[in-house]
Amino acid sequence: MTSLNQTDDTIVARVEAAGDTMRRAKDAAAAVIFGQDTVIEQTLVTLLAGGHALLIGVPGLGKTKLVETLGSILGADCKRIQFTPDLMPSDIVGSEVLDESPGGGRSFRFVKGPVFTQLLMADEINRASPKTQSALLQAMQEHHVTVAGVRYDVPAPFHVLATQNPLEQEGTYPLPEAQLDRFLLQVDITYPDQLAERRMLYATTGGEEAKPKAMLGPSELMTFQRLVRQIPMGEKVVEAILHLVRSARPGEGAGKDVDKFVAWGPGPRASQALSLAVRARALLDGRLAPSLDDVLALAEPALKHRMALSYTARAEGVTLPDLIAHLAAGAG
Repeated sequence: MTSLNQTDDTIVARVEAAGDTMRRAKDAAAAVIFGQDTVIEQTLVTLLAGGHALLIGVPGLGKTKLVETLGSILGADCKRIQFTPDLMPSDIVGSEVLDESPGGGRSFRFVKGPVFTQLLMADEINRASPKTQSALLQAMQEHHVTVAGVRYDVPAPFHVLATQNPLEQEGTYPLPEAQLDRFLLQVDITYPDQLAERRMLYATTGGEEAKPKAMLGPSELMTFQRLVRQIPMGEKVVEAILHLVRSARPGEGAGKDVDKFVAWGPGPRASQALSLAVRARALLDGRLAPSLDDVLALAEPALKHRMALSYTARAEGVTLPDLIAHLAAGAG
């Protein structure tokens, strides 16, 4: 019993210390990204859970700035790819080049692409062709790429923060469901309030802008990610997650509204994502276990990109946020 208590005390101390570090990292990001506290929180939750985030917002809301800021705060190697219609898979993964030695011998050498980084910003990911988008699938899921039959591991940790513009859809390619499911959360970025925008004006149009400093390193982030998986979940939280995800699937007996309004619902990966995300949110707050409030707060970002409305729902003006809120209320 003594060793068990000592183990419990150790985990408690580690969670509290990790929570304190991550809260300072969150505050440091908020000092640069104004009026986007929820966005910063959900992005940090994604990173703590070891996942990838899909950032959706109109131009000018600081999506690129957010990724650069988090890269600086986390001390991570950060690269950016501007997705365009003519982007090729080799522009992301890398390619083999033919080298010729002084003696006349020839051999192929693999030149790594920008995917070999710790924090990858895929800017306007839906502007590239499906073939190019799919170049990220293997790296996002398996953390390695295969070129000419040879496996190359990406650095650890490895996170993709992809951005999309929800307004301009001309010349874009919607992400396939398989790739959408690889993103742990969909983070919607909205306009800041007037007070935050006022602060932004003074901070960014005056003298030199504030530069975020590194608050932790990649190895420390990976330690926190392992700690997230050790945080226990109560039975009520587990049941709430299962009820929420399963109730969002048509044909599961969840009700006529779901059968009528949902074309396809979330798979088991949604339950896994929500399970990790609620634990990460608890750690970010310095709490020792997630609560039902965490499930309610993360229901929409965890499910929105894993569901599709039917034609009937769109015709009747039903929206995914409203539907998910209704399901989440029933699960809680």
